[in-house]
Amino acid sequence: MSRYLLIASLVIVAGCSPVKAWQRGDLSHQEMQFNGDSLDARLNSHIYFSKEGASGEASIGGGGCGCN
Repeated sequence: MSRYLLIASLVIVAGCSPVKAWQRGDLSHQEMQFNGDSLDARLNSHIYFSKEGASGEASIGGGGCGCN
């Protein structure tokens, strides 16, 4: 069991590499972002909070009853 854990941790650590200076330009393109389409992200956020009945953005906690 510990052998598999060691192998898995070595694979995970080996996959981490620093980003070179010339690669940063490629990674900063709009299609490489998590929320590449800002309009789509805003619409999804609006739909989510409308259905949940919560107020505020994702960082504000609260329920649907409005008693924050």
